[in-house]
Amino acid sequence: MKRLLQGGTVVSPEGCRQMDVLIDDGEGIICRVEPHMDHLAQEAGTEVVDVTGKLLFPGFIDAHTHFQLEVSDTVTADDFITGTKAALSGGTTMVIDFATQNKGETLKEALANWHRKADGKASCDYSFHMAISDWNETVSEEMEQMMAAGVSSFKLYMTYPAMILDDKSIFQVLRRLKQIGGITGVHCENKGLIDALVEEEKAQGHRDPAVHPRTRPDLAEAEAVDRLLKLAKKAKTPVIIVHLSSAAGLLEVRYARAEGQEFYVETCPQYLLMDDSCYSKPDFEGAKYICSPPIRKKADQEALWQGLREGQIQTIGTDHCSFTMRQKEAGKDDFSRIPNGMPGVENRPVLMYTYGVKENRLSLEQMCALLSSNPAKLYGAYPQKGVIAAGSDADIVVWDPEKKWIISADNQQSVCDYSPYEGTPVCGGAECVYLHGKPAAKHGKTVEPLLGRYVKRGKYQTF
Repeated sequence: MKRLLQGGTVVSPEGCRQMDVLIDDGEGIICRVEPHMDHLAQEAGTEVVDVTGKLLFPGFIDAHTHFQLEVSDTVTADDFITGTKAALSGGTTMVIDFATQNKGETLKEALANWHRKADGKASCDYSFHMAISDWNETVSEEMEQMMAAGVSSFKLYMTYPAMILDDKSIFQVLRRLKQIGGITGVHCENKGLIDALVEEEKAQGHRDPAVHPRTRPDLAEAEAVDRLLKLAKKAKTPVIIVHLSSAAGLLEVRYARAEGQEFYVETCPQYLLMDDSCYSKPDFEGAKYICSPPIRKKADQEALWQGLREGQIQTIGTDHCSFTMRQKEAGKDDFSRIPNGMPGVENRPVLMYTYGVKENRLSLEQMCALLSSNPAKLYGAYPQKGVIAAGSDADIVVWDPEKKWIISADNQQSVCDYSPYEGTPVCGGAECVYLHGKPAAKHGKTVEPLLGRYVKRGKYQTF
């Protein structure tokens, strides 16, 4: 069936234009994008959908999720069934999750593990980064096989005992990426400094959630950002700094950009909208917000918004890594044992619209770039994804700019038993989300589940 979305405003990084959009849910693609296609409304087999007054965004892409991840002696609350429903309900039509190589595994084994978790269970499209935790010659050779399988991006950690690579290994991975045309996102924190501060705090008997941000200061992030960028400069290949959280880290970004270095930066809504007072909430409530890097000061929020406006930060992901409060209670007597992570995959678009666009911190065009077009390009899915154009996938978010509502765990699709944004008033919402031309979600609920497909991605594109 063909559908004609008529009367809406198509949003792109280049501008907003009133255009009609013809989509084909059989082929799953956009057929035409033109003004005033009234003549097509009379064609047999064409359903006309009046979207007057609505914004039409290309489906949003969240390139930073952790579904069904085994970590901290537990498994994240959301798997690919619940996590992708949550994503789709808010307007995210594609996620890129982290297939994680455990110590001793091959990359092929890790990729197979994640396909078993996701295939046939996803309600939005999905792809994988490959997180490398065990670097050797075999893994180096396998990286090219990953590229052929559509896994064109990788993940490295500069902290966490189960995942960390030393500087030598990181540099060697970067050299290999230069050869094969891949790119890596890197979690930047100084493990040695964190470990020392954790020991100090515990020695003084400090074990509650309020200690968490003190043990992972902004300098731990800034030092690691600087170190990574110097390694990448020597390797002559771009990298992605994921979940940048601090003004200190952003300062290192500015220094490197001033010298002409090419690299990319992601941040997350929690670093733009929350401050570290959340960790001091009573009755273990602060545990809800334990994530790494931690939530920072209000001054860091403003610095990151400025970085977005200036183009220093190119994408916004969520780092969706959900744990129930029961799971968090594993660290009831020891903050360092609280599983790190929060839900957020379904609220990113409305938070950025409400507190970015409506507060005049971002334009509609910037929101489109940060949440859709830029990640599509950076992760090798453009123009299949990230744009409303003839020939692209018919993944379209019909956005109601006037809807007003309040975020609550009671109305979320994630199975997590809390929302870090509980009680937050928001404006706007995904009235209808088209996936491959089919209306897959309406008014925050998935109406046609399990339509998600695996997306093989190509090499990153510069922008």
